Amino acid sequence: MRRDLKGYFGAEPAPCWPDGKRLAVSFVVNVEEGSELSIGDGDERNESRYEAVEEVKGGPDLCMESHFGYGPRQGYARIAKAFDAYGVKASFSTCGRAAERTPWIIQDAVARGHEISCHGWRWETHATMEEAHERDVIARTHTTIAQIAGTPPVGWHTRSATSPNTRRLLLEHGGFAYDSNAYDDDIPYMHGDHVIMPYAFDTNDMRFSPGGGFVHARDFSDYVIAGFDRLYAEGADAARIMSIGLHLRIIGRPSRIAALETVLAHITAHSSAWIAPRRDIARVWADHHGGTP
Repeated sequence: MRRDLKGYFGAEPAPCWPDGKRLAVSFVVNVEEGSELSIGDGDERNESRYEAVEEVKGGPDLCMESHFGYGPRQGYARIAKAFDAYGVKASFSTCGRAAERTPWIIQDAVARGHEISCHGWRWETHATMEEAHERDVIARTHTTIAQIAGTPPVGWHTRSATSPNTRRLLLEHGGFAYDSNAYDDDIPYMHGDHVIMPYAFDTNDMRFSPGGGFVHARDFSDYVIAGFDRLYAEGADAARIMSIGLHLRIIGRPSRIAALETVLAHITAHSSAWIAPRRDIARVWADHHGGTP
């Protein structure tokens, strides 16, 4: 069967995190600004998904461009400062075109010790992408981010749906140790020697979008902390990873950044939580479980 609905049921692996830690925590900052679809940038249409839900057709959407511009102009600095204050290193999941347009952000994040991983070239789904085109997109994204960050990226995450070819193309390209194109577990798993690092849309600031359920800063922090506390407890007996998704233009707003600071304060107060970039978590998992189907 194509789908695996059983996973680790009845045989969950024991914790394997460094120094006896009971929970691996991964903060993922999505860097998408400048890679959203824009007729003004020569794309086939304008992006329509944002807090202001409206799509301009037939011409540039200067309003949408301005909304996305908030992330690099203001949001990034607040997020970086919060991470520094708590000594936390994150993974900056970056679209290739966004890196090309905001290289100072990528280079600053690297200087602070964060990981830079790949998030596609444009901020778009790969679901119906032709194989040859997707192969070129993967190669172009990897090359561009390697040049700007100064080190080759080892992680990949496609916006929304992948194509049936995505993971195979990542493996054929080489250099990718993991991908985050899965939402089906709280535990990493293997595809040969390639690590699948499950991501999460619930513990994610994207839920500040219309209808997403988050309105006040405490909505985010309360929900994320509840998830952390549960996984931290379960991590005493079984391996667990928690993914917390962030966006420059969303959590970086003045009325929301305190939510991230509250989450950071809560998690860093737990000595058995291991907060690390995804590349480090994937490396430890592969060391213990490499080659497992």
